[in-house]
Amino acid sequence: MVRIELSIDLHYDVDGYGADFIFNFQAARTASQHLLQERLEISPSLPSRSHTDALTQARFLRLTAPPGHLHLGYRASLEVTHHLAEPGQLAEVPVARLPPEVLPYLYPSRYCPSDRLGVLAMGEFGSLPRGYGRVMAIQEWVQRQVRFQSNSSNSNTWALDTLTDRVGVCRDFAHLMIALCRALSIPARFATGIDYGADPALGPTDFHAYVEVFLDQRWYLFDPSGTAIPMGFIRIGTGRDAADVSFATIFGGVTSQAPIISIRALEDPAAGWQLPYRRREALSTDAGSGLSGG
Repeated sequence: MVRIELSIDLHYDVDGYGADFIFNFQAARTASQHLLQERLEISPSLPSRSHTDALTQARFLRLTAPPGHLHLGYRASLEVTHHLAEPGQLAEVPVARLPPEVLPYLYPSRYCPSDRLGVLAMGEFGSLPRGYGRVMAIQEWVQRQVRFQSNSSNSNTWALDTLTDRVGVCRDFAHLMIALCRALSIPARFATGIDYGADPALGPTDFHAYVEVFLDQRWYLFDPSGTAIPMGFIRIGTGRDAADVSFATIFGGVTSQAPIISIRALEDPAAGWQLPYRRREALSTDAGSGLSGG
């Protein structure tokens, strides 16, 4: 079990017409991710509405802000349990046996044009034995082909751009890996968290994009950018790609500051808490049996 404490501070300056916000930055409540305590502060105090996606358990917060400065502060303490599996025992699931809620993660999406990558995917990975090993081969191929570089892409960058430019940030690595998996009829989805364990040389702690792939009736974690430690991920949102799970979608004239984020893990053998590390086993925070939210 992993015990994580995190804080997120978001700052915006709203222009003279006001703005509407849809946020997705609170930790998801799942069977494997237990929220011990959390606190949300909105300044100035404003009415807000919240809803949770029934399948993914992603939590969305909506509010309208008047002109002026807006600050949101979020603090949370969580315990995360992981399902561990031997990589060599995890098989791909034939399309005919996929649960209905998994099917959307087979299709092309805005940032993951899997229908454009079929020839490449089959040429590179089509002859490999099906299962976890083939998915790892895709991840390793993406890591060889693409170099991590901060501020090298934007909200319009999709997987084909990343394939051409060979540079990107975590979301670009994730989009390319997802597109290649789907091109091989392997369900894959985009997940957001925080980059626990990332090298400080890459920049301040930030939101992180990673991949979940459906194998043997369960969603397993992959980190194609290789910049963080999956055992320390706190799931925030999951979707087809980044368009579904932006931490802030803004309608109106707003100047944004960079998020201020911190995350730490606590160690206490007596309580069963261990510090996250890179494991050889396959990791999942999904309840299994095809449940999308876990």
